[in-house]
Amino acid sequence: MKWSKTLIPTMKETPDGAEIPSHILMLRAGLIYQVMAGAYTYLPLGHRSLQKAIAIVREEMNAAGCIELFMTALCPISLYEQTHRVEAFGDVLIKSVLPRAGKKVPVAFCPTHEEEITDLVSRFVSSYRQLPITLYQIQTKFRNEERPKFGILRTSEFLMKDAYSFHTNLESLNDTYKVMYDAYCRIFGRCGLSYLPVEAESGPIGGDASHEFMIPSPNGEDNVVCCPKCRYAANTEKAEIGGTGPEEADAALPRKDLVEKDTPDVHTIENVCQFFKAKPHQVVKTLIYKADDVPVAVLVRGDHDVNENKLKRTLKAANLELADEETILKTTGAPVGFAGPVGLKEKIRIIADFTVRGMINFIVGANKPDKHYLNVNLHRDFEPDLFADVRNAGAGDPCPHCMEKMTVRNAIEVGHVFKLGTKYTDALSAKFSDVDESLKTIIMGCYGIGVSRIIAGIVETSYDEHGIIWPVALAPYEVVVCPVKVDPESMSVAEKLHDELTARGIEVILDDRDQRAGVKFKDSDLVGFPLRITIGTKGLAEGKVEMKWRWEKDPQMIALDSAVEKIADLITEERKTGSRFNDAVVSKRS
Repeated sequence: MKWSKTLIPTMKETPDGAEIPSHILMLRAGLIYQVMAGAYTYLPLGHRSLQKAIAIVREEMNAAGCIELFMTALCPISLYEQTHRVEAFGDVLIKSVLPRAGKKVPVAFCPTHEEEITDLVSRFVSSYRQLPITLYQIQTKFRNEERPKFGILRTSEFLMKDAYSFHTNLESLNDTYKVMYDAYCRIFGRCGLSYLPVEAESGPIGGDASHEFMIPSPNGEDNVVCCPKCRYAANTEKAEIGGTGPEEADAALPRKDLVEKDTPDVHTIENVCQFFKAKPHQVVKTLIYKADDVPVAVLVRGDHDVNENKLKRTLKAANLELADEETILKTTGAPVGFAGPVGLKEKIRIIADFTVRGMINFIVGANKPDKHYLNVNLHRDFEPDLFADVRNAGAGDPCPHCMEKMTVRNAIEVGHVFKLGTKYTDALSAKFSDVDESLKTIIMGCYGIGVSRIIAGIVETSYDEHGIIWPVALAPYEVVVCPVKVDPESMSVAEKLHDELTARGIEVILDDRDQRAGVKFKDSDLVGFPLRITIGTKGLAEGKVEMKWRWEKDPQMIALDSAVEKIADLITEERKTGSRFNDAVVSKRS
């Protein structure tokens, strides 16, 4: 391919609205074009890289025994109503109504395909002899991101690989889950990603167990809690905390008298700390939730946040939500912002995080408008019904496995695997006839990869001040040939190299533009082609050309007469191992 015959609209300046490296560089390198907020066109170079990621995903899915199909992007909204995911997704679910034959047909733009695939299997799989089976697709998904940002990391339209496995028993599901987990490790490894598998919550997908595959990155929107000793890792929605927190405060420490204070318009922890000149860890937040429609008070330290997934499990609740203003007023006697555990208007359960157990003389809302209590203490002033781990884990908390202090890292989610159980097969009546001819519900697993996020993840973690640094596995072209001048001799050599390398199966782009060498080199580094071959007048006089890996500082001269064979061998080896990229780039990330 010649540069002049394709479309590579590189930019010198940072585009307006681009904030993080992957967004800036993918726009500047001419990989993508923004059509609207949350929607991007993949330009020729970006499309080539995306297709390479797709090929790796497809190869590993096929090798893992998965069967590919292709489902619709639109499906009847009734399928989502049967699984109650219209409510679970909320405004994220893009809905429409199609006028057909005088009727209105409600449809959804699929954010995932659990409903459609389960409905399909319910119609065509009826016997244990047909199970297990894993079906997958690589398909566009749609989600109404309220605040799309960060380029293709958070969009309303994106490319996803989603696979679904169907089983007769849990043992079969566990076997497939392990196969898929291992396949994901191979996929992300082949793509040159530094990935971290972490324990995760299932969210609106549902299910019993799940792992996310994360790319550690300063600009990641997810937080991952990690143990540096035993390598335990989980996202903050799932992360457990070692032990049971502090013991009760020393009984010998003085308990001050309870004091009620007027606190007009002091609604937040920040307001409380400013008003009393206190620190957040000296304040207890009281949040009123409704667990299966029953109000409950939840206490956490002022510098902590309630983990609703942990709370839901602690309460064994099917549904959990923050109480509405009317419920809060009825339960506490005060408007939002002034709830506390002392003197609640109604008798409700009080669940306190373990950290509250070690506090004395703390500040809480007084269950009265514009009032707070100072010097509140356990047992004397109120009694929790239960102490439990109901907060998000943070840096410095003990690991649940080895008690080492954990750290928190930002990360980008690129894949997720779930053990779904029977959430969808129950709702959509997907059953099978077992060996004893009894009718049983099919058990499911679900496995997703954000294919477009693979590309963004590489760019976000693999770049320097000059531009992107691609691994050979995902680079839009593996080799760029740059003649310093476009005179007949240089172009003849360049075209011969291009044609012979292409004939050897190497992906080559020839920069045939009549531009200064500096312009060509800058564009080459910006796009990030792994190997650059420079043809200069002095080198040609010596029968040599210059070869430089994108991630290496210094070039080397190689003989022109053996250049094709040497370059082809190097690229072929790097395709197989990725060792040069891994040694130079991946090792530095960790």
